[in-house]
Amino acid sequence: MNRRHFLTVGSGILASPATQAAFLGSRVPTPDALVMTVQGPISPADMGLTLPHEHILVDFIGAEQATPDRYKVAEVIAVALPHLERIRALGVRTLVECTPSYLGRDPALLRALAERTGLHLLTNTGYYAAAEEKGLPAHARTETADELASRWLHEWREGIGETGIRPGFIKIGVAAGPLPPLHRKLVVAAARTHLASGLTIAAHTGNGEAALTQLDILRREGVAAAAFIWVHAQNEADPSIHVEAARQGAWVEFDGIGPDSISENVARLQTMKAHRQLGRVLISHDAGWYHVGEPGGGTFRPFDTIITRFLPELVKRGFTAEEIRRLTIDQPREAFTIRIRPAKT
Repeated sequence: MNRRHFLTVGSGILASPATQAAFLGSRVPTPDALVMTVQGPISPADMGLTLPHEHILVDFIGAEQATPDRYKVAEVIAVALPHLERIRALGVRTLVECTPSYLGRDPALLRALAERTGLHLLTNTGYYAAAEEKGLPAHARTETADELASRWLHEWREGIGETGIRPGFIKIGVAAGPLPPLHRKLVVAAARTHLASGLTIAAHTGNGEAALTQLDILRREGVAAAAFIWVHAQNEADPSIHVEAARQGAWVEFDGIGPDSISENVARLQTMKAHRQLGRVLISHDAGWYHVGEPGGGTFRPFDTIITRFLPELVKRGFTAEEIRRLTIDQPREAFTIRIRPAKT
C-alpha cells in the first residue's frame, strides 16, 4: 500500500458515520456519548483521525508568570495556522491540545484556530507538577485533593475562566517514581474529578514506576485503568512495563514520533502487537509549539510525520489497514469519549 493509497483509504473512513459503523460494528458509541471540544460537544463518531497529544503554545516561565500578555495571539495564529491546515488537508480531523493550566493553556486561542481550520480541538483541566513543579500554582501545595478536584470540576461544569469553554480531558504531570506526596495528591484529585465528570486522565509521567503507581492509586480511588493515558510512555526503556500497563487496561501513549524516531517507535508497536496489546496504544508527536519567550515562538515542529512517514512505514512492516485505522481513529475516540470508568470491585 503506497502513501497515496493509504491516504485515500484513511480519509475515506472519515467521511461518514455509516462507513465508521461498518468498521466498528458494536463499538460505535451510543448517541448520548460525547467528546468535548473547544467549540462544544461532538459525537465521538465525528472525531475521525485524531492526534491525541500535541501543543499549539507553551510557556515554561513558571506558574506565577505565565500570562496571556506575554504573547500576541495574532502572531501565534500566523505561526500555527499553516501547520494545522496541513494536517487538515492530510485527513486529520481532531487534535488534542495538551498544554495545561499555568503553562500557557489558552482555550480562546484554540477556539479561534478551530474556527479557522475546521479541526476539532480539545483543551484540558488539571495541574502539572513535573519539571520540578515549576508550573504548579502555589495553592496546589496547600489545598487537599478534594479542593483541587473542586476547582477542576468547576471548569468542567462552568467553563474555563470567562470563555465558557469546557475541558475535554484532565491533564496532570508527575515526575519519575517513587512519586512524592504532592504528585500523588494530583493523581487522587484527577481520580475524583473523573468519577464526577467522566473526563479521561492524561498524565505526563516520568517513568514506568510512576505509571504503575498511578494505576494503583486510581484503582484504590475506584477508577479503572481505562480512564488513564500514560503520556510519554516511550521514556520508559523497559517494554515489559508498557505491556503490563496495557494489560491492566491503561492507554499506553507513544507520543514522541518524529522524523528521527520512526524505527524505534515502529519497534515499540511491534512489541505491543506481539503481546496482543496494540489495542491499548495511542500514537502522537508531542509537536508544535509556539514557545513563548523565544523570537517568533522559536521553531514550530510540524504535526504531519505520522501521516506522511510513520503510517506508511507501519504498512511496510506488515501492519494491516484495520490496525492502522484502530490506532488513529477507534482508539483515540474510545480514549476521549466522556464516560465514568469505575474500577471493578
